[in-house]
Amino acid sequence: MDTHSALYHRCKSRLAELRETAPRQTVTLDEKLKENGITRREFMTWSASVTALLALPLPFTNLVAEAAELADRVPLIWLHMAECTGCSESLIRTDTPNLDSLIFDHISLEYHETLMAASGWQAEENLEHAMEAYKGNYLLAVEGAIPTANNGAFLTVGCKGHTGMQIVKEAAEGAAAIISVGTCAAFGGVQAAAPNPTGSKGVQDVIDKPVINLGGCPPSEKNIVGTLMYFIMFGKLPALDMFNRPKWAYGARVHDNCERRGRFDAGEFVETFGDQGAKDGYCLYKVGCKGPYTYNNCPTERFNHHTSWPVLAGHGCIGCSEPNFWDDMADFEKPLGRQLLHGVDATADTIGAVILGATVVGIGAHAVASLFAKPLEE
Repeated sequence: MDTHSALYHRCKSRLAELRETAPRQTVTLDEKLKENGITRREFMTWSASVTALLALPLPFTNLVAEAAELADRVPLIWLHMAECTGCSESLIRTDTPNLDSLIFDHISLEYHETLMAASGWQAEENLEHAMEAYKGNYLLAVEGAIPTANNGAFLTVGCKGHTGMQIVKEAAEGAAAIISVGTCAAFGGVQAAAPNPTGSKGVQDVIDKPVINLGGCPPSEKNIVGTLMYFIMFGKLPALDMFNRPKWAYGARVHDNCERRGRFDAGEFVETFGDQGAKDGYCLYKVGCKGPYTYNNCPTERFNHHTSWPVLAGHGCIGCSEPNFWDDMADFEKPLGRQLLHGVDATADTIGAVILGATVVGIGAHAVASLFAKPLEE
């Protein structure tokens, strides 16, 4: 049996098991779609797009649709740690309900501090009940970094005064799978930037279970919903890269699929923001774009109903889905190559191609020649 056949049968078996469990929503997904004016045809189109997003063959489209309808059988606990709630906003902040937000609404969301009506003692009770009632079966999503300095005292949550570190460890124990939503939860994010006084870390650094990292500040709603859908369909983690990010979302560099890639190949670069090159859509590498060093599907999936993303809007990628991006990718408006060559003498403009080629992955010789056409400025 080949890999896709095995996955197909695993998915069929998983969905059959979910059908045997009681629904947790009183309104079916089909009823929600009709209420919001979304046709079955549009729903199946969405299912096909998610199938392609997850790098699955076309026959999985019907299974994606079935999994979406059964999403309310999977309990989800969503915790907020040291963060800005931007990752939740990426998913739910739409001008009208779309299929991604409706699917998220259909999932059995047992706890989410931003969305739930409960607060105080009632909120604590909801969390404790969900962890006990669905132990071993719930999906845990964590948004935000985990402060660890002073035993986690820099983040105290709720009326019982528990630290974020304590809450995450307790919730992780009973989770069937754990997703770090956003770079803060995945790698510590801005909170972990030097000198990191709160000792902020990613979830994977404070627990001893496998974690799916959804890098991005924030990740797109497609990457969040796609990961949820994968777990609903298969009950397991997808194939991950070296940083535990799903390969289907983080398998290609931003640079590879950028709409300005042709400009890069032609050696056409924005020299300063607002110049004619910027107006003509030239490549942003020389004004700091970190697309050649960053792995994410931003150019293909975009944000806000597939409307735009930073590079299309005129600013270079800052590498926010990469570990330690706040320190390693800064200055965000200067080429990374200039920092890698810091301290090299004035002959850098003649030997730059060799040095940069050995240090930086994927930068074409024509870009190097363009970058070092003039002596480097401090």
